[in-house]
Amino acid sequence: MNICMVGTGYVGLVTGVCLADFGMSVTCVDKDERKIEMLRAGQTPIYEPGLEEMIHKNVKAKRLDFTTNIQEAIERALVIFIAVGTPPKEDGSPDLSFIFEVAKSIAEFMNGYKVVVTKSTVPTGTGKQIEEILKANSGHHKFSIVSNPEFLREGSAIEDFMRPDRVVIGSRDEEAVAIVKDVYSPLGTSGVPFVITDVESAELIKYASNGFLALKISFINEIATLCERMGADVKDVARGMGLDKRISPHFLQPGPGYGGSCFPKDVSGVVDVARRHGYTFQIMESVLDVNDAVKARMVDKVERVVGKLEGKRIAVLGLSFKPETDDIRESSSLKLIADLQARGATVTAFDPVAMDNARAVLTGVDFTEDVESAVKGADAVVLATDWNQFRKLDFDRLERTMKAKNFVDLRNLYEPREMRRLGWNYTGVGRS
Repeated sequence: MNICMVGTGYVGLVTGVCLADFGMSVTCVDKDERKIEMLRAGQTPIYEPGLEEMIHKNVKAKRLDFTTNIQEAIERALVIFIAVGTPPKEDGSPDLSFIFEVAKSIAEFMNGYKVVVTKSTVPTGTGKQIEEILKANSGHHKFSIVSNPEFLREGSAIEDFMRPDRVVIGSRDEEAVAIVKDVYSPLGTSGVPFVITDVESAELIKYASNGFLALKISFINEIATLCERMGADVKDVARGMGLDKRISPHFLQPGPGYGGSCFPKDVSGVVDVARRHGYTFQIMESVLDVNDAVKARMVDKVERVVGKLEGKRIAVLGLSFKPETDDIRESSSLKLIADLQARGATVTAFDPVAMDNARAVLTGVDFTEDVESAVKGADAVVLATDWNQFRKLDFDRLERTMKAKNFVDLRNLYEPREMRRLGWNYTGVGRS
């Protein structure tokens, strides 16, 4: 089966490469010539464990190709995935201009029956708009519209694609459903459940899923604040909650607020969708407020440990919004650094893979090559991203070069009693 993947961002690239690994013939299209040249040279524009090796493997097997020629890719494909960005506008609504631009290109170059699959996260009703564009511009050619939302976590995207919890296929066209099920047939034979529904429900499933997960994160962050005020320990509270099978322990880890390319955008998106349909989604609107407040409170934690921040040197470990990715979009580290600088602190920073991306957006930060260089002369260390290499820090080595033994653990990787036994002035999130 010939597949066209329009968009080589995070979703499009991972999906295209994994489908090629299933044995499909996949052409990934992007209008960014520099990105396509990188991919043809075997280089990935994003950091995702295992992705570069899979690209080499499938390019060598001639199942995977990269091009800027969208006409050629559309004409030879039966299934066309739309996987372009839907960045948020200032009002929180998703910008669908790239989606509609691709739809117009599909209509222009359609040369036979096509199954048009929306992989990008879009608000309910977008499939209908794509259908109207194709009807108005595709002439006499037949087509089908399918919504197939993605559920990939950055840092474990390949694993998530190969072993998903479910595959959602939204369409009213039985032929199109059968074709998309065939695309994912290797997953079906391994027992992965397929959710077959209409386009509108499939579009809403993605927003509802991410909105609920963001709600769980915000809830446990609020509980963490209560724990700090009441002398309770959020780790014990979260464990006691998570053992209830109705709740589960997933996404009950407190921290400095959620970030990344999905949760902030999708929560804002579902709020916007509700408003456009005359409804105020109060819980999701509160999630936005809570997450902003959580991020804003992190600088206060640092100040309570070191005192007035004016003239202090603070080392921040971790810049990506989560480990195993170089993505810094909506990262809580960026907000924290900006707040530290606003209060007069000097910031040094280190991250295993996100340094280049951070340099492009942060000013006045001393980026270092390792942890030891970052903490040299620091009044405090702030552990902001839970990379594995930060889980077993050499504290004897760190204290020899630091100005003071202050440690702010925003990911609760260390135990308060043990840190205090070692002589550190330690604070976590919601720890007694």
